[in-house]
Amino acid sequence: MYLLRMSSVFLVSLFSFLSVQAQHKVIYGEDSRVDVVDSHYAHLASSTAAMILHSSMVYESGYYEIQGQTLASRGICADERFADQITAANCSGFLVAPDLLVTAGHCVRSQRDCDNSAWVFGFALDDQSSYFEGDTSFWVDENNVYHCEEVVETVLDRTSQADHALIRLSRKVDDREPLEVRTEGKVEMMTPLVVIGHPTGLPTKVAADGFVRSNSESFFFQAGLDTFGGNSGSAVFNRHTGVVEGILVRGEQDYVFDSSSGCRRAKVCAMDECRGEDVARITKVESLMDYLASDSASVPEPGPQPDPEPRCFTFFGFQFCL
Repeated sequence: MYLLRMSSVFLVSLFSFLSVQAQHKVIYGEDSRVDVVDSHYAHLASSTAAMILHSSMVYESGYYEIQGQTLASRGICADERFADQITAANCSGFLVAPDLLVTAGHCVRSQRDCDNSAWVFGFALDDQSSYFEGDTSFWVDENNVYHCEEVVETVLDRTSQADHALIRLSRKVDDREPLEVRTEGKVEMMTPLVVIGHPTGLPTKVAADGFVRSNSESFFFQAGLDTFGGNSGSAVFNRHTGVVEGILVRGEQDYVFDSSSGCRRAKVCAMDECRGEDVARITKVESLMDYLASDSASVPEPGPQPDPEPRCFTFFGFQFCL
């Protein structure tokens, strides 16, 4: 939670943070998460955003101070990856039009949910960041902070398991490109994937060793992705094309208690173990599909894609290299 004085504001923030991060996630194989500065996907990451409560942000002279606490101070073992970094994001989202952003439906269930938080671009350790590990504050330029104008569509359906939201920002984003999204058909089995978002509320992390492991459901597919609570709403990209295939919404339990150390550790599964992570199909966001099909929509040109080294793993006894 956040370093706020013990008050009713703290309790509200605590409840909100826990409730939206309750959709579990996990590590598959080796932990592939890296900071933006260490990734090949900075051009994609720049169009992703963190959902952060207004109560965790303080404005001062053209900048916002984001207030949080380190991962370790939340009970995660001190030798776990990123334990000394700040956590502050409740959910993740990504830009799909100059003033439209997609996230998970359970992150924004109502206009009130949207009004209580800001969408922050640049909450990341990149070549523009001056953040030092161990700090519990992170400063961002006011131009990177956007508020919610309206909830265009939010769906959270137990029957279909649809889970998505489209929101309109308070102003257009003119210094970042909307991401290209799939508009028809569906991703193929074993397609390599990249996920970009805010695991456990951390600054942006990129995990590039995912893949589609089940593809039979209408509203979502399952993937092996290194994700956690806070990744909800993250963009899941086709690693070959850079096109958004879906929205990270739920998955396996993310941490397990280590009784010998008295703290929690990231749960680790083999590539073919555990339940997999559920990714809502972007094509099911009807209002977005309608917008992109209209004359007013400007479809972005896909940016240059890196050519990463093949990643190999065993899945149900077969060797795959993506």
